Formats: sequence, structure tokens, C-alpha cells
Amino acid sequence: MSMNDPLGDMLTRIRNAQMRGKSTVRTPASKLRAWVLDVLASEGYIRGYEHVTTESGHAELEISLKYADGAPAIRELKRISTPGRRVYSGVREIPQVRNGLGISVVSTPKGVMSDAAARAANVGGEVLCRVF
Repeated sequence: MSMNDPLGDMLTRIRNAQMRGKSTVRTPASKLRAWVLDVLASEGYIRGYEHVTTESGHAELEISLKYADGAPAIRELKRISTPGRRVYSGVREIPQVRNGLGISVVSTPKGVMSDAAARAANVGGEVLCRVF
């Protein structure tokens, strides 16, 4: 069965694992997923991730989730731009999440980065998701 929204699938796996209190979660590997995880790790929403190969030879990403006093570090994780409805923003229109307390992950010509980094680099792009 083909997957229509691989990034949405990864975000849902993270949400579900945090609701269950899991320490790690696995998702199939791709470059886009790794780039988004790089942003989440640099912003402090996850502990990190590593590339793992399964017994059948498939590449996966094992994500180490982060908790503070038993509560997940990520309160809200929402996909903004979907395969059926792409959302693009110029540098001046990149949305702020909760007055700057959260981040938007933006895919720009200079790479995948947080909204603050995109504003600093003066580039806009596709708003992938928002995290709070």
C-alpha cells in the first residue's frame, strides 16, 4: 500500500507515541523526514534520532522523544501543508506559533528550517508543520 503523506505519517507516529508515553518511536527513513527531525532536535522538541536498518534491510529513523516531568515536550504537532493543499508563505507572511513560543517548520530554497531561521535568512517557502 502506498503512502500519500509520509511526513504526516511521521508526525502522527510521534503524537501517538507521546500519548502512550513511549521513549522511542520508529518511522521509515527519508531525507525530508530527517531534515524535519533535525529542526525538531535543534529546537529542543526531541532528544534526537538515529538511522537504523531493520532485519529485512529497510532503513528507519528511531526518534528519541523528550518529556519534562512526565509531560511530553511537544504539546501540539500539526501538519499545515498537505499533498492536496500546499501552503506557501513569503518571508513576511510566515506564521508565528503562539506568539513565538512554538515554531513553524518551513521548507525553503536554502533547506528545511524553523520560522525564526527563515526570517533571519530572509527566505519564504512551504510551511510544513507547526510545533508547540
